Amino acid sequence: MNPIARRVPTGNGWTWLAAAWSIFRPAAGIWIGMVITLGVILVVVGLIPFIGALAISVLWPVFVAGLVIASRTIDHGGEAQFAQLFAGFRQRFGTLVILGAISLALSLAIVALVVALTGVKLYGLMGADSNPEQVFAAAATVALAGLIMLALMLPLAMATWFAPPLIVFNDLGAWGAMKASFAGCLKNMLPFLLYGVIALVAGAIASVPLFLGWLVLVPVLAASVYTAYKDIYFEG
Repeated sequence: MNPIARRVPTGNGWTWLAAAWSIFRPAAGIWIGMVITLGVILVVVGLIPFIGALAISVLWPVFVAGLVIASRTIDHGGEAQFAQLFAGFRQRFGTLVILGAISLALSLAIVALVVALTGVKLYGLMGADSNPEQVFAAAATVALAGLIMLALMLPLAMATWFAPPLIVFNDLGAWGAMKASFAGCLKNMLPFLLYGVIALVAGAIASVPLFLGWLVLVPVLAASVYTAYKDIYFEG
């Protein structure tokens, strides 16, 4: 089924998180265990020079798929299983990897473009005899590069946000899922703005003390991908 994204009220940015909390609460221990395990996997794989970073970049949709599968299980009245963290390796694995590869390729293309646009100028400003005006110009160039990077990465984030659930639940191909995800995000910019503000505040609170609150916040945010997907792509 190829779902058509619908526009939802701005306040639903809050209800996505509230519904995600309801999914997290009955299986808090399993969720926290999955988050800790995933964190360890990412750290260990990330330690492998070059290959580790590439593997993480390509495999992230596979793990997101496992988390949204666990979310749907709970939402449908079932009991989440720890093994569902790895469900993406058994369900639509190839398509999820293709999604990760496309995302990685586009990210690298964006970085290359920004470097091409600003890198030469920045290099010319960073000579040994740089005066205060050149230092200021270099700082301005760095800021410009950051803004360009953000502007170009935002559409990519929109295209990949809902792509994993659209692949595993709707049997879409990687590119089709990206187009459907982008449409869903574009139609719901205001709910996402509210969602982002709330998530930002929650992140600040979760960071005190010792970032322990992130053991709860990360699974709630993961479940919110599912609750937002369900809200935007399905009536009722």
